[in-house]
Amino acid sequence: MAAAFVWTPSGPQPLDELLSARQRWRAEGGVVVTTNGCFDLLHPGHVRFLQQARAQGQVLVVGLNSDESVRQLKGPGRPLLSQGDRAAMLAALRCVDHVVIFGEVLANNLLARLQPDIHCKGGDYTAEALPEAEVIRQGGGQIRILPFAAGYSTTGLLGAIRKGRRPAGG
Repeated sequence: MAAAFVWTPSGPQPLDELLSARQRWRAEGGVVVTTNGCFDLLHPGHVRFLQQARAQGQVLVVGLNSDESVRQLKGPGRPLLSQGDRAAMLAALRCVDHVVIFGEVLANNLLARLQPDIHCKGGDYTAEALPEAEVIRQGGGQIRILPFAAGYSTTGLLGAIRKGRRPAGG
């Protein structure tokens, strides 16, 4: 797995420390929630989603696509911000406990290692079509689809900016 460290509000830590903490949390009955994505241009829709995800349990771990995997998913002009900058911004949010950068297009390897109790995705997905669904279920976790914040998307924001318009939003 390409992720070698975890971002926390206090800075990077080895991934093994997060995996050890995961074992302690499970033993103590803590509910670990995960989500994953590019988070290329942090916007209010992301923040609302992350707050809702964190409300599902005691710990929120965000899997963050690496720069290379974002390019594979979104094209050569992306990401706008480096993985280190994106990780630091996410880790600074009160609702986010840990951010793990992963190098693959899908977060399946990370999720197989973390074995979250709950994995959250936005309402633009369905549990049946979610690429991570099988690995979550194999690890004994649940999938929760959270409401999609209409009017916010990185692609939509970039389009509005390029056209010199104020981005639509809530």
